[in-house]
Amino acid sequence: MDKVGLMYVGAVLFINSLMLLGKVDEKSAGVFNLFIGAMQVITPFYLIFTSKGDPWMIFNASGIFLFGLTYLYVGISNLKNLDSSGLGWYSLWVAILALGYSYVNFTKLQDIKFGIIWLMWSFLWTLFYLLLAQKKNIAVFTGWVAFIQAWITATIPAFLLLVNQWDVVGLKTTLSVTILTILAFIVIYISTKPSSSKINSISTKA
Repeated sequence: MDKVGLMYVGAVLFINSLMLLGKVDEKSAGVFNLFIGAMQVITPFYLIFTSKGDPWMIFNASGIFLFGLTYLYVGISNLKNLDSSGLGWYSLWVAILALGYSYVNFTKLQDIKFGIIWLMWSFLWTLFYLLLAQKKNIAVFTGWVAFIQAWITATIPAFLLLVNQWDVVGLKTTLSVTILTILAFIVIYISTKPSSSKINSISTKA
């Protein structure tokens, strides 16, 4: 993915995470999603047109569209108060594709770091599917996952790529960060999961 584009993936994930956590207004976040979504649609077109037919450059550019269309969809949905189910089902489609991108990074490109990052993005898009299409009560959990991923899968990698320090991050560091992140997700899920008594109380009131 384009280095600058990846930086702003971190920015929009950061804003969207705060929206899910109730810190940012939905319409305000929607405007920002439109800005980044437009950039993430224009950028891959430019990369493809200037790729001179390089299949891997086209492949990498194609992944940016997944983000751009997601953010445009979020922005329009928020500003127009549209039902979220369409965005949720689109997120499921993207989550499945992200597994493919992860596999290619692991096997064809021999890029373990971005193989893991694509897996994390697939997980996040799966959460969006469950939240928006299946209406699961996981907004807070999804918000925290998006908040963490904003930094470890986008902002920090992009910054390191921009200053030519990404290769300094070795396999040991990558695996350590991955394990700690998974543990953090588990702890956050347990902490934010509604208790059965609360669910029963809501069901009774309904």
